[in-house]
Amino acid sequence: MSPLTTVATTFAPRLAEFAFEPGFVAAVDQHVAALRERIGAVGPELVPGPPDEEALSDYALGFLDALAETGWDEPPGYDFAVCRLTAICWLIRRYDLLGARAEARGPLDAHGVRDPDLDFGLGLDQDRDLDPD
Repeated sequence: MSPLTTVATTFAPRLAEFAFEPGFVAAVDQHVAALRERIGAVGPELVPGPPDEEALSDYALGFLDALAETGWDEPPGYDFAVCRLTAICWLIRRYDLLGARAEARGPLDAHGVRDPDLDFGLGLDQDRDLDPD
């Protein structure tokens, strides 16, 4: 299993916590910003762009290896590692880095959580190419 698949599978349930944990949302947002800076995920006109999948995968692999070496176990709350891994998960889902089509899963809300009530026709997620052709 790829590092991105491992992170996405394990930490996707944490995204639901955004609905009732504003401190967690803020912490993950800071980690997303740090990851974008670290792996150079910038777009035109200072708008954040999608991360390079290989760079994010390499980072995730190194981070997971370091956690395994220290014997880290996921806590019930959130620590630095949970925030960083949830940020990686958010980036994976936000930019569809695992290749699943957004139409099949539904659109993302502002927090990167799937929301079936959102309509792509409203111009949301404009930085995503949702046309499979």
